[in-house]
Amino acid sequence: MSEKSPFVVSADWLEERLGSPGLSIIDGSWYFPGRDARAEYDAAHIPGAVFFDQDLVVDPESDLPHALPDPLTFERHASSMGISKDDTIVVYDGPGFMSAPRVWWLFRIMGARKVFVLDGGFDKWRSEGRPVTREQTKIAPSAFVSEFDSNRVVLLEEMRGIVERREAQIADARASGRFNGTEPEPRPGLRGGHMPGAVNVPSSSLAENGSFLPLDRLRERLEAAGIDLSTPVVTSCGSGVTAAVITLALESLGHRDNRLYDGSWSEWGKQQDTPVVTGEK
Repeated sequence: MSEKSPFVVSADWLEERLGSPGLSIIDGSWYFPGRDARAEYDAAHIPGAVFFDQDLVVDPESDLPHALPDPLTFERHASSMGISKDDTIVVYDGPGFMSAPRVWWLFRIMGARKVFVLDGGFDKWRSEGRPVTREQTKIAPSAFVSEFDSNRVVLLEEMRGIVERREAQIADARASGRFNGTEPEPRPGLRGGHMPGAVNVPSSSLAENGSFLPLDRLRERLEAAGIDLSTPVVTSCGSGVTAAVITLALESLGHRDNRLYDGSWSEWGKQQDTPVVTGEK
């Protein structure tokens, strides 16, 4: 059997550990308007799971969607969810690998070490007849003390330099139509296309049927897209969520020289002076 990511756990693994001390389960689902992640969590979730609102745990001063919160803001939210930095944290979303990796990334850059993503997501968990509940999770008092690693994040001004001087590879997780500029952006006011020099690695290409690809196939997908795994990579997407799917793939393969452009296309695409190109390259 092909080797799987060390950051992904199976449904069997999680079900065997439900209720274990020190285990924190997080529903990190997020969707575009039309599907309500919070309502779905309230209707059914894995026993013991808490909901991580990706529209709430953000920088309150930013007008960008999903802007990275400062460490104190993150600490406040994580603590209110009963999560400790030393917990074994398992994050899931509905389809498997859409928004859960963003929460995985957030907890890791804030200092948590034992953070994983549930293979198959909640959709597969439920389809297999595993336990679900609509009961409100009882949250025990906790204090999350962050150790924020700012080196894993790229902000706009640095991103300008990276693009201009080609200082790192840029892997864009958006669907190909948005990357090429042939399909409109879902958020108004954004230009279509991508940053010069970026390559397209649609986040959906790194999983099949809700399961993350094994390591050999992750390597094949990234290299086929044009990623050189021996050099630095900056990941990007629409608003910093699905970029973390590429980050998860890179980290799974042992690639450590990677960072995530938090503003992503929601920031780059609305500027008037940032370079944008269309087409496949």
